[in-house]
Amino acid sequence: MGRNYRQGRLGEEIKKCISGYLLNGIKDPRLSARIITISAVEVSSDGSYATVYFTPLTLSDEDSREVAEEVLTAFNSAKGLFRTKISHDIKLRHAPELNFKLDSSMEYGRHIDEIIDGFNKPEGNKND
Repeated sequence: MGRNYRQGRLGEEIKKCISGYLLNGIKDPRLSARIITISAVEVSSDGSYATVYFTPLTLSDEDSREVAEEVLTAFNSAKGLFRTKISHDIKLRHAPELNFKLDSSMEYGRHIDEIIDGFNKPEGNKND
């Protein structure tokens, strides 16, 4: 059984291309005014689809869902622009169809940290 490393390499190139375009080239204020992390890109075995996982960084927890929805809408509206940029920069004949998904692993990690911190806290003075 041989391993196909092309999907991983292509995913990393797409990640680098989208990240660079977010830093330097995008004019959409919904994307350029925010700090957005592209955490991973998974490419299908035939290279026709790519799932891009992103995390918008926010200052407060109350508006994180609204910010995530706004950024997802902006990514979906700029999907064609990203495909064009990817096919030009990576020199692909057929750029993969992009699907954008919110990466909730940071929130999950914070939740696990809170649970672990709860176990490490002293229980106080119990008189049994």
